[in-house]
Amino acid sequence: MSAQRTLLLVDDEVHILASLKRMLHRDVYAVVTATSGQAGLEVLATTPVDVIISDQRMPGMSGVEFLRQAKALYPHTVRMVLSGYTELTSVTDAINEGAIYKFLTKPWDDGHLRAHIAEAFRKKELEDENRRLHRDLELTHAELLEAHNKLRDVLHDQSRRLTQDEVVMGVSHEILDCLPVAVMGCDEDGLIVLINAEALRLFPLAQPGLFLHEVDMLAELSELVGAVGSASAHRLVGQGRQWMVRYSSLGHHSRSRGGVLTFIPEGPAP
Repeated sequence: MSAQRTLLLVDDEVHILASLKRMLHRDVYAVVTATSGQAGLEVLATTPVDVIISDQRMPGMSGVEFLRQAKALYPHTVRMVLSGYTELTSVTDAINEGAIYKFLTKPWDDGHLRAHIAEAFRKKELEDENRRLHRDLELTHAELLEAHNKLRDVLHDQSRRLTQDEVVMGVSHEILDCLPVAVMGCDEDGLIVLINAEALRLFPLAQPGLFLHEVDMLAELSELVGAVGSASAHRLVGQGRQWMVRYSSLGHHSRSRGGVLTFIPEGPAP
């Protein structure tokens, strides 16, 4: 809405303009006037106007033609004809094509005319509010669409990374299974979380999800599992063989906890 309700009166008879202004002095409108259609267009070019009331029969440019041009240039104005000449064809055509909101006749009743003007301002303000809400809705929709696209890109990136991680994990497991050395991975509490094929062959009772102390041959290795940065070794004897078991902790360059047990065969049990 405009900061103030602005009404443009267009009539080639100065006394008519004066009478209308006197009638409206009690209403809170900013009233501007013009004595011809061309002058009315010049006012519109420099002044934001909400409602226009124009005479129909004026020299140079009729009221209907003036309002047609006003509609083309300033489509959000509410336009009305106030005339003593009922040129029904031209006025009806203008009403049908939307150039004119209402046709009012002279002489006028002050109360009725003021009511029509107040209604025209309410119409203008309601349309302005609807346009504002529509712009807000379009802006919100654009923001939601942008957020959706960003989220889609993030999810796509995460999915791609997960796929890559799965490939890396799969390759890592295959590499571990190809090693001729037994390898186990445990968390900081000694829970077995990874075991390669060679370790599983040598220690068939060891399974992911079991603690080292739950596997008879590996129970004594529980004391190797320590804090981040620790490294230790232990000789393990079992199944007629002797191994040097080395423990290397994780977490040096990540948030991983626990470590890796590597079983290096040293020969037959003493």
